[in-house]
Amino acid sequence: MFESLAPAPPDAILGLMATFRADPRPDKVDLGVGVFRDADGRTPIPAAVKTAERRLLETQTTKTYVGLEGDAGFNAAMVGLVFADALDPARVAVVQSTGGSAAVKILADLVRRAAPGATVHVPDPTWPNHPPLLEAAGVPVGVYPYFDPATGTVAIDRMLTALRAMPRGDVVLLHGCCHNPTGADPTGAEWAAIATALRDGGLVPLVDMAYQGFGDGLDADAGGARILARTVPEMMAAVSCSKNFGIYRDRAGCAIAVAADPARAAVLRTQLSAVIRAGHTMPPDHGAAVVRTVLEDPALRAGWLEELDAMRDRIRTVRTLLADALVRRTNDAAHARLAGQKGMFSRIAATPAQIEALRTRHGVYVVGDGRINIAGLAERDVERVADAIADVLRR
Repeated sequence: MFESLAPAPPDAILGLMATFRADPRPDKVDLGVGVFRDADGRTPIPAAVKTAERRLLETQTTKTYVGLEGDAGFNAAMVGLVFADALDPARVAVVQSTGGSAAVKILADLVRRAAPGATVHVPDPTWPNHPPLLEAAGVPVGVYPYFDPATGTVAIDRMLTALRAMPRGDVVLLHGCCHNPTGADPTGAEWAAIATALRDGGLVPLVDMAYQGFGDGLDADAGGARILARTVPEMMAAVSCSKNFGIYRDRAGCAIAVAADPARAAVLRTQLSAVIRAGHTMPPDHGAAVVRTVLEDPALRAGWLEELDAMRDRIRTVRTLLADALVRRTNDAAHARLAGQKGMFSRIAATPAQIEALRTRHGVYVVGDGRINIAGLAERDVERVADAIADVLRR
């Protein structure tokens, strides 16, 4: 049977990683893969996480299953981290997931069960893996305008017009903060307008919260999700701990569904458990247990928040340095908008040929759509990367 299969298309980002590893140049720079790096180019484990891991190693007495829904303490802590007091916990159904990607897939499976004809609309542009995850669940995928390249900000008027034209009952995927790949987020007023359009149009938001704490701060980055929670009767959220806790390979996250009332939430819990049972059956324990330990211990939580603040400050610093360096080299003030965007990613206005030239001539690796991982750029490389970008943009 397998002889009928053709090779699957390569993943652009994973393929770029492999090409980077094979490049022998000692001064190569990887701005493709989405991981945070410190000034020395390392992706550190937060001290609070290491302390929590040691504590678990010393105190855990079993490795038996934790149940379909996963670690209940972790789930509750994550709901609190995202929504705070913006909604009644009795309206919430939540299950642990293997990272944010699996959370998106779990919620897409839930949409397929609840409303088989509903389309999930994603922003243009969005994270490249969103459409495959949704399509794997068998839900139709639509696209709505989101980013205005001319201003480097959210195309809010076109976005709201598109939302108002969508059929009732459809789902709208929104990046909770630190939009990937553009770094352009709605303002508070824009979030309020989006929430009103969703409520009035009978649309259900699905918030992908992958970078909470990397934009303006832990609570500020959840502001959009909390505005939605106070406005719409139903919503969903896919939450990842990979970036803000630095536990990429441990794959900890959760899928959250918010119902109009507690009775419907109880039904959602059974349906989410059924989705889990038909998929991976039981979630992994370690990453979620580490996060729960950090969030439940006041001292560990305070230490983690300090480290998260430091990571965010470093991203902001590198953003400003790169923006200033590009403006100086190109005399184009448009590059200054990089400093005002948020989170790990932004886009440079480069053609595929220019992106290829960055790699071949300068050893600077960037995803084909021009997405650059600001959080992966060391301060020592800013000037050289700015030289490289300016060089290819002139050609």
